[in-house]
Amino acid sequence: MNKKGSLQDIAYIGLVVLFFGIVVLLGFVLQSNINDQFQASSIVEAQGKAASATLTGFFPGVVDDSFLLFVGGIALVTLLLALMVRIHPIFIPFYLIGLTIVIFVSGLMSNIYQEMAANSNVVAYANQLTFISTVLNYLPLILGIFGTMLMVIMYKVWDASRTI
Repeated sequence: MNKKGSLQDIAYIGLVVLFFGIVVLLGFVLQSNINDQFQASSIVEAQGKAASATLTGFFPGVVDDSFLLFVGGIALVTLLLALMVRIHPIFIPFYLIGLTIVIFVSGLMSNIYQEMAANSNVVAYANQLTFISTVLNYLPLILGIFGTMLMVIMYKVWDASRTI
């Protein structure tokens, strides 16, 4: 009930990463379309066109790189919080069953992004977001690795001398 790091957190990481990746991809498509309209407009001044082009340029550079930092950060925080949890090692088989289910569901989440990124209207933008596409394509593997690390941390800190 008062768990600081658990298998549920790994599932949440997968959902947050998928949601953030889709939002960034759709935002990039929207901003690129707006930028195209600004550049073609004779009403918008040169400063507005330059600002719009700069904002559009942030997506494949700054936002894409920040995504990698975001994923690593939430995974690190989850692993650090798992150090506060003491669970008896007898529950490892149940954890492995749950981890298998989470990896399977993350495969479905990865397919959601891949299908969306394969759309003919979006594929050019998704190819520019290299870190987002790579992380979401390998989401089951990444969550499997973090889930295994979480298991090792949670069950390693259990001490038989302390009472539960």
